Amino acid sequence: MMLTCNGQPAQVEDLLPALVNYGHFTSLQVRDHAVQGLDLHLARLSHATRELFGSELDMAHVRAWMVQALRQAGQGDASLRVTVYSRHFDFRNPLVAVPVDVLVAVSEPVALTAAKRVRSVAWQRELPQIKHVGTFGLFAERRAAMAEGFDDVLFVSADGEMSEGSTWNLAVHDGERLLWPQAPALRGTAEALLKQYWPGAQATQPLRLADMAGVKAAFACNASGLWALEAIDGHVLPGSQALAEQGRAVLAAVAWDGLG
Repeated sequence: MMLTCNGQPAQVEDLLPALVNYGHFTSLQVRDHAVQGLDLHLARLSHATRELFGSELDMAHVRAWMVQALRQAGQGDASLRVTVYSRHFDFRNPLVAVPVDVLVAVSEPVALTAAKRVRSVAWQRELPQIKHVGTFGLFAERRAAMAEGFDDVLFVSADGEMSEGSTWNLAVHDGERLLWPQAPALRGTAEALLKQYWPGAQATQPLRLADMAGVKAAFACNASGLWALEAIDGHVLPGSQALAEQGRAVLAAVAWDGLG
C-alpha cells in the first residue's frame, strides 16, 4: 500500500492526528485510471467535510491527488481510499471550522463476487448518512457473526427493520420488484447506480425480517462489487445467484469516469 497526504508522501507527523478517530472517507475501485460513479464519491466527500468540519473541500485538489497517488504507485487499476481528517481539529473545541487534510491510500484492485450467508443483529451505525471512520462497532459485529459460522452481518433496527450490512447495501427481490430498505443507512455509490440503471420495477420501502418468508433472492453491493446472499439467518434464498448476475450485468454497462 502507498499513502500520501495532501499530495505528498505521508509522514508520521501527518498521521498522528488521525488517531483522534474523527474523519470520513470513501473507497473506490479504479480501472484504467477511471472510476464508476466518480461524481457520487466526490459529492460524498464534499458533503461530509462540510458536516463534520464546517469547511469546504477543494475537489480539484482531491482529484489531482488521486491521480498523482496512482501515478506514483505505478497503477492504473487499484483500490483507492480517500480519507478526510484535519491536523487542526481540536476535540475540546469541535465547533471551530478548520482546514482539512486528505489521505489517499493506493492498494491492489478487488472485485467482490463470492456469495455469502449472513446473520442479522440489532445494531445501528452512528450518523449512518456519513461514511465516517468510526468503524469499530460494525467490524466487531461482523467478527461475532463470523465466529458463529456466518460470512457477514446484516443490521436491523430494534423492531426488525433491515437497514444495511457491515460495509454494504442490501437489495431483495419479491418476484416482481427490486426492493431497497428504507431504514437509515449509509447509501452507497453502487446502490445509487443500480437505482438509476435497473431495468425493472423497484421501490424503497420498509423491509422487515418478518417479511422475508416470501423473498427468494437478495444481493449485497458496494463500490468493490456485488454478490449473492445465499441465506439470511438460515432463510435460504435460492434465486440470489441469478439476481446477483443481473445486478452485475447492469453495473457492467455503466460508464467509467476518467480521473485525469
